[in-house]
Amino acid sequence: MAEAVGPDGRAYRMGGDEFCALLDGDAETITPVIARIAEALSDHGEGFSVASSHGTVVLPVEARDPSGALRLADQRRYGHKNSRRHSAVRQSTDVLLQALREREPALGEHLGEVAALAGAVGRRLGLEGEDIEILVRAAELHDVGKVAVPDAILYKPGPLTQDEWPLVAQHSLVGELILSRAAALTPAASLVRSTHEAFHGQGYPDGLTGEEIPLGARIIAVCDAFDAMTSDRSYRRAMPVGEAVAELRRCAGSQFDPRVVEAFCAQLASGSLSDGRPEPTTSHVAERNAVAAS
Repeated sequence: MAEAVGPDGRAYRMGGDEFCALLDGDAETITPVIARIAEALSDHGEGFSVASSHGTVVLPVEARDPSGALRLADQRRYGHKNSRRHSAVRQSTDVLLQALREREPALGEHLGEVAALAGAVGRRLGLEGEDIEILVRAAELHDVGKVAVPDAILYKPGPLTQDEWPLVAQHSLVGELILSRAAALTPAASLVRSTHEAFHGQGYPDGLTGEEIPLGARIIAVCDAFDAMTSDRSYRRAMPVGEAVAELRRCAGSQFDPRVVEAFCAQLASGSLSDGRPEPTTSHVAERNAVAAS
């Protein structure tokens, strides 16, 4: 870092992994110096990447004493760190989604709709901030493990055999494994693992019961089922919205968390649940509201 600063200022180690540079000059002359410093505090190689975050303060315009300058620099450094983290999450997510689209083009649309549904229901249940971000990422990527399922099984129009079913059932474990290899997506990995658990304990892969299942996974399960029921498939036509809602309610307490189903139905009835589809007909709207209010 001292070499990067050169004759343009002085470099200090504040303690631990925090450093400070005092630079002389105006914005035009110190901008390339800041870039050199950031590069000096970064390293990349096979299997690893070390990056740095920084915040800058112009003295005496933005602060009049050392403590004020350090406080403002810290705030900006954390902002930079968060923006880098969000960028890493988005890039990792986009790469995996593109791989899924290449495998099955329609899957990308399904995952986007499930993510939108899950985000809306999560907010209704009181989730916010990072919890919502993790939920939406997990919803977008909950089917990523299907890349390991053979095409002959994944696209089979009829029922699966006893030998074929385990290959499908393990896709949530494969999804967790894939996401856990990307540090930015690790928080979403455990949700993906649990998206096929059932509230009555007869789901997979761990046979979790009730609130043992992470809330985010319970939300994704309901939203995934609704989107699957109301979308056309090669082996059947889409189910009307009202019938899909009735099915969710029928399975509340067994397959699905009743609280999540109620939140989903209430959000749907409010008209503010974006599921990415064209506005339904008037008859469907009436049917939807009547079922959701029952």
